[in-house]
Amino acid sequence: MIALSLPAQNAVFNASSAVLLLAGYFFIKRKNVAAHRVSMSLAFFCSVAFLAGYLLHHFRVGVTHFPGTGGVRLLYLGILFTHTILATILVPLVLVTLALALRGIFERHKAWARWTWPVWMYVSVTGVVIYGMLYHLP
Repeated sequence: MIALSLPAQNAVFNASSAVLLLAGYFFIKRKNVAAHRVSMSLAFFCSVAFLAGYLLHHFRVGVTHFPGTGGVRLLYLGILFTHTILATILVPLVLVTLALALRGIFERHKAWARWTWPVWMYVSVTGVVIYGMLYHLP
């Protein structure tokens, strides 16, 4: 079995969340509510697992600085800035959207999900991009 570092595990959780978000979108567009519910629940679980791993990593390691310079550094910082702002906004968006679904208030759930889903997708995908840039660029 391959042991992944905590940042790599977090990237896997982010990537999994993105795939599950796409699946959930696909299922709800086809009116498959049961599969949508499973996909979105698993996406939520992956995002919570990511957050726990992210907090644990930064508690243990502290801040990890981007090693690149020049244009790639500016690109990284731009992605990181938008990712961080939207990740902060995402927490209440997901919690409200999930609470509405669990309460069966589906019209409001749908209205919130129109904002939550693209933000969640962006944060999940850019989380993987940030990991790749931070740990795998020369």
